[in-house]
This record gives sequence, structure tokens and C-alpha cells, in this order.
Amino acid sequence: MQDLAGKVAVVAGATRGAGRGIARMLGAAGATVYCAGRSSRANRTGRLPQSNPFELGNRPETIEETAELVRREGGTGLPAVADLLDESQVRALFGRVSSEQGRLDLLVNDLWGGDELTEWGKPFWELDPQKGRRMLERAVHAHILASRHAAPLLVARRQGLIIEITDGDTLRYRGNLYYDLAKVSAIRLAFAMAEELRPHGVAALALTPGFLRSEAMLEHFGVTEANWRDGAGKDPHFIASETPQFIGRAVAALAADPEVMRKSGGAYSTWGLAKEYGFTDADGSRPDWGTYFAGIEPRS
Repeated sequence: MQDLAGKVAVVAGATRGAGRGIARMLGAAGATVYCAGRSSRANRTGRLPQSNPFELGNRPETIEETAELVRREGGTGLPAVADLLDESQVRALFGRVSSEQGRLDLLVNDLWGGDELTEWGKPFWELDPQKGRRMLERAVHAHILASRHAAPLLVARRQGLIIEITDGDTLRYRGNLYYDLAKVSAIRLAFAMAEELRPHGVAALALTPGFLRSEAMLEHFGVTEANWRDGAGKDPHFIASETPQFIGRAVAALAADPEVMRKSGGAYSTWGLAKEYGFTDADGSRPDWGTYFAGIEPRS
């Protein structure tokens, strides 16, 4: 594992999925990790008032659990309850980091919340524009808010890294207009931020997992991490999936790379970085969704 002892990270959207895996593996590398999100034990996202029809489903994961997992991995896990679409709460989050730690080394933007909003199988002229707008607020605007308030802490020290979590490292169409726009926007955000941060010694880049075995995906296939391969009976492509720890190890490797500025502005994948840095998934395997997907993608 990489050595990130003494490093301070904020994972925005750390409650579940890739965000939780990233927070855990940063902890395993010895980092102090602020696990930011809305789903706390005191007020789980799914238990918020239902007057807003676009709230997230009633998932059981909380940021407190993520912080505990970070500590279990050997790091310092700190839950940070915040609605990251509320700028006052975002400002307070990074003010807390500055006050408590006096530094920030890494921001990971993994805010999403778009699964319930994505209307697959419809042309864009039949999509609900309000759902689309909400998705872009969560997956793009919230990322901008977090980066805007993290950047001064990084710039002040003339070092650090912002990572935008996305889906895919190419411009291929992702099957839904709003989903596609959100995920490509994360790549463009990394590129644009890199241009302005480069003179200050701070890097920004985008990173994609492959087929992620998130908590929700395991539940969808009716399996657990112990018997996840049985999910391939419902979807044969699930056999090429990867755990959230895999992208977590990718983030840890990037955060520990003294030459990460060379990657600033680019879009990278877990499978590509695994080959470069030599890390594996939790079970010792090295999933390669890029090669697998290239083998199943229809030829034009």
C-alpha cells in the first residue's frame, strides 16, 4: 500500500460505492479522510421529507459507517455531514478542514445521486427536464462548489490534487443525454481546472472505474461480495466487475505519486493505472474492464 501518513483528504460523496471504497483505501494508506455526504445515522437520505420526488432511495449506508471503515483500515476517518449543494455547508466543511488540520492534500469529487433520475431507453426529447436538471446539479454543480472551496487550501501550499470521478474515459455516448452530459462534464471539469491550477503546482484529473460492484449493484443482482460471481447468471458482463476498493487503490496511488502533475488534465481508468502502478483489487485480481468492453462493444 501507498504511504499517505500525514496527508489530509476530503472525499465528497463518501457514503457508498466508489466514494466509500476510495475513503477506505486512503485510510489503509494512512491518510486522514473527511467522509462528506448527507446520509448520516441521524438523518439518512432516504428518510428526508418526501415532498421532493427526486430524493435518493432509502439506502442503509451512512457516512459514519464509512468513517468507521476508514479507521478500521488504519487511517483517521472523520464523518462530515453536509449537503454539498448548499454552498454555506460546503464553505463550512472546508473551513473545518483548515481549522482542524491546517492543510488539504486531496479532494475527490464522487458526488452522484443520479441513478434514480436516469431514464434509460428514452430519446432526449422525451426525458423529464427537471430530473435532468437535478442530475446536473448533483453531478456537476456540486463538484464545482467543492472544488471552488478546496482549491484555495491547495493553492496556498502549492501542491495537491483534485480527482473527478466519472464513467468512462472516452467520448463514446453513454446511452442517456443527461447521464452522458454529467459524466463527460466531470472529465472537462478536470481538464479546465488543471489549466488554471497548473501554475500553482496543483493537479486535477478524471478517473473512471469499470463495472463497479457497489452495494446497490450487489443488491440488484441478489448476491454478496462473497458469492458475487453468481450475479453473472443475470448479466454475463458482471464477471468483469471490480470492487470499490480497486478505484480506492487507484486514488491512493495517484495521491502518492510525486510526478502526478504529469497526469494533470487527463482522464484515466482503474485498469490502466493498475498496470502502471502495480496495485490489485481486494482479492488480488487485476480487472481490466477496458479490454473486456472492447471485446463486447458492437463494431460499427
